[in-house]
Amino acid sequence: MGRDPPGPAEDEASGAAAAAGAAAGREGGGEEGEGRARGGAEAGGCYLALCARPVHFEKANPVNCVFFDEANKQVFAVRSGGATGVVVKGLEDRNPISFRMEDKGEVKCIKFSLGNKILAVQRTLKSVDFLNFIPDSPQLEYTQECKTKNANILGFCWTSSTEIVFITDQGIEFYQVLPEKRSLKLLKNQSINVNWYMYCPESSVILLSTTVLGNVLQPFYFKSGTMAKLSKFEIELPAAPKSSKLSLSERDIAMATIYGQLYILYLRHHSRTSNSTGAEVVLYHLPREGSCKKTHILKLNRTGKFALNVVDNLVVVHHQDTETSVIFDIKLKGEFDGSTTIHQFVLPPRSIQPYQIPVAGPASVTSQAPVPCKLYSSSWIVFQPDIIISASEGYLWSLQVKLEPVVNLLLDKGKLMDFLLQRKECKMVILSVCSQMLSEPERGSLSVIATVFDKLNHEYKKYLEAEQSYTMVVETGLSRSNPLLKRPVRTQAVIDQSDMYTHVLSVFTEKKEAPHKFTIAVLMEYIRSLNQFQIAVQHYLYELVIKTLVQHNLFYMLHQFLQYHVLSDSKPLACLLLSLESIYPPAHQLSLDMLKRLSTANDEIVEVLLSKHQVLAALRFIRGIGGHDSISARKFLDAAKQAEDEMLFYTIFRFFEQRNQRLRGNPSFTPGEHCEEHVTFFKQVFGEHALMKPTTF
Repeated sequence: MGRDPPGPAEDEASGAAAAAGAAAGREGGGEEGEGRARGGAEAGGCYLALCARPVHFEKANPVNCVFFDEANKQVFAVRSGGATGVVVKGLEDRNPISFRMEDKGEVKCIKFSLGNKILAVQRTLKSVDFLNFIPDSPQLEYTQECKTKNANILGFCWTSSTEIVFITDQGIEFYQVLPEKRSLKLLKNQSINVNWYMYCPESSVILLSTTVLGNVLQPFYFKSGTMAKLSKFEIELPAAPKSSKLSLSERDIAMATIYGQLYILYLRHHSRTSNSTGAEVVLYHLPREGSCKKTHILKLNRTGKFALNVVDNLVVVHHQDTETSVIFDIKLKGEFDGSTTIHQFVLPPRSIQPYQIPVAGPASVTSQAPVPCKLYSSSWIVFQPDIIISASEGYLWSLQVKLEPVVNLLLDKGKLMDFLLQRKECKMVILSVCSQMLSEPERGSLSVIATVFDKLNHEYKKYLEAEQSYTMVVETGLSRSNPLLKRPVRTQAVIDQSDMYTHVLSVFTEKKEAPHKFTIAVLMEYIRSLNQFQIAVQHYLYELVIKTLVQHNLFYMLHQFLQYHVLSDSKPLACLLLSLESIYPPAHQLSLDMLKRLSTANDEIVEVLLSKHQVLAALRFIRGIGGHDSISARKFLDAAKQAEDEMLFYTIFRFFEQRNQRLRGNPSFTPGEHCEEHVTFFKQVFGEHALMKPTTF
């Protein structure tokens, strides 16, 4: 199983037949482990899996050479030097690219530019050939020799759709490709002795191994036609080398972006401290500016053959001897020794989930059972961040993390939340954990539940604050001066109140499994947590509390919650209280008190009272706040008529006649008040003589 990643001589400058052979040669076999891997899978959830839709390519053989391009994540199958066909497949692009090219000798390295517009092929140590794949462009090859005399090209990397870097044993040469002119222009070059190189396409950084021992690494950063030399740094070797020969192999180095930062991962087979046994992975943080620093050490507690991947910001370490893998999360707390943080693996070692290879062939034949894939095979080659290739079987997979099994392996709910909140696809798993901890048999204590709620609301608050800052900047017009300003991305870790209400709390209260005191305590704990983070509590959560209290006839508790403002005032809440009047009469007054406290809600109070046909109460309220001169007569008369109480109608009608007389010197309604039908009704019931006569002074 190839350590990460195989060298240019393997991953880029040779066929996978050689790669598979070299990998097998350096790693050794071990067929007996297959049963163990399955045993491991049965022993407890596998949290790693190969993707369901791999790229299938023609397996490596003497005629067919296979190459992998890390930037485009494409596999090239080159038959007979390209004369009988080249097939290019990637995980993203489902339509393979097929073409033929003249056989001009053994292909050492082949890659498309970003966007697949220009093909670069290395056949000799001195030059690289180019072929345009642009519509209506002639299919003629053009060649670029390396500028440095006596230098050999180790490989090349495309850094954009038209920019390419040649890495030679004497330095690097940065070119711009001019496809229309079928030529290249040298932008910059740098002389430096190079043992081997590595490229991280996500961050556009090339790492060169220099000096005799190979442990001084020089990074270069590329962006839109510029090349920047970053600070070089030294990798601490386990012990002083006995001889002055290359001591740092690229098989023990990986480059990957973890939590948005670029790290160099060094697989140190023996710890520097004599009392510690087992290998470790040392992480060096490589910033754009400033020096590279050793920041984390991942303890493997075992020796043997390893390979590294990075998936969903987790460092995955595969161990071939035991056919298991472990994962590390550098965001979780570790042991800090003053300069570096030491981490143990998050979960017990497990095998990658058993994988079945479907049998290809005609329908009559494919009824055969699929063949189990040999996991952790010696012909596996691993690439960053998450690629595993089996050259001998002709498959390329991306590695994936499965979160559901983690729930049963990480029993500390606080740590589990810290872990899940950093994962991309975490929302439904987190909500399911929340539901589980509220239900039997896994019901958690209130302190554990409080911890989980606080962790969720901490993330929720961070997002709300970022959103608020962004809105403020946009509204004040400052965004024009900062074109890089981006709206905060709402990740799956943002679990808001509607998520909790819909998926967890409303379901939990409906089940009625738990004692009502526990149910209310859980709801209040969630509200407490929201208040602690100064997040405005949505009224539907308070409604859930009130409904739960009412279901259990806990009116005294409801009264206390309202009296001591445990439940914050809101119009929807006041309306809910009004609706409870029939089962709890004091709710009516509690509701009105709440509406009065919401001083902006006078109209609502009137609406609520009128909807309950409490027309006189509404009128008394509006007079109490001095708003009776501006209210709509028609609205009150409509409500009085609907109440089907003639004396009530007479009282209200007379009130508005008196108001008209006082304001206009005439008791009649103006046409603009649209009260004609009510005047007619009044005349029908009480006679025309009952209408108020204008008073003259």
